[in-house]
Amino acid sequence: MANFTIADIKALREQLGTGMVDTKKALEEAEGDLEKAVEILRLKGAKGNAKRADRSTSEGLIAAREQDGKVTLIELNTETDFVAKNDRFIALSEQVLDAAAAAGADSAEAALASDAGGKSVADLISDEAAIIGEKVELRRVRTLTGDAFQVYLHKTSKDLPPQVGVVVAYSGDDAETARSIAQHISFANPTYLSRDEVPEADVEKERDIVTEISRNEGKPEAALPKIVEGRVNAFFKQVALLDQDYAKDNKLSVAKVAADAGITITGFARFKVGA
Repeated sequence: MANFTIADIKALREQLGTGMVDTKKALEEAEGDLEKAVEILRLKGAKGNAKRADRSTSEGLIAAREQDGKVTLIELNTETDFVAKNDRFIALSEQVLDAAAAAGADSAEAALASDAGGKSVADLISDEAAIIGEKVELRRVRTLTGDAFQVYLHKTSKDLPPQVGVVVAYSGDDAETARSIAQHISFANPTYLSRDEVPEADVEKERDIVTEISRNEGKPEAALPKIVEGRVNAFFKQVALLDQDYAKDNKLSVAKVAADAGITITGFARFKVGA
């Protein structure tokens, strides 16, 4: 008979979050040696990680942390919403966020290489994924600097952790308007802060497309330049935050709202799980 008790099984399950059957089998194989059983379970989980490598991770959460005059935003993914709302997964996200924020990481690669209590974040995620039983992936990380910040985390379901996260960096004193602009970003999903940041190649490609569309519509050649510029301006309203119509009052641009509030938006980041 194996040299372990029900209390040993319970203690190991609480430590690792593993299933009853797997825990009992590991203790039997380890002949009651708890440390060896932990090693067996971790090795089994690591093999499971390799098998799960090609699985899709379309669920997860967004989390943010302000630290030392910076805000770090992460997207941590997993396979199912069941795991996404699990306490162990949420605790893992906090550990990953702590490490990424402490390192000032501005990419997933930098965050994965950062220290998390004596091991890399990559190893931490691998170890926890082995226990959780699903593929876990740190998809995106951004760190913003600025004079002030507003963080907006949005839940698309009350049963799940935040699925959309926005950080706005700004200067000025109107925190309420800055937060409202963060909410606008969560809805409008701009790509750039201003039209000046849009790559010229993208602008020229859009100009070529709308020129062809306008000609195919039979627009007069003499009127094409004005029509094309109007459509290019519409493109800027889609991709550039400051050009966008403000969600709460579409008669105003975001730039106008910010100026009226005496604030200057200096940067933003927006993540949506799986998008």
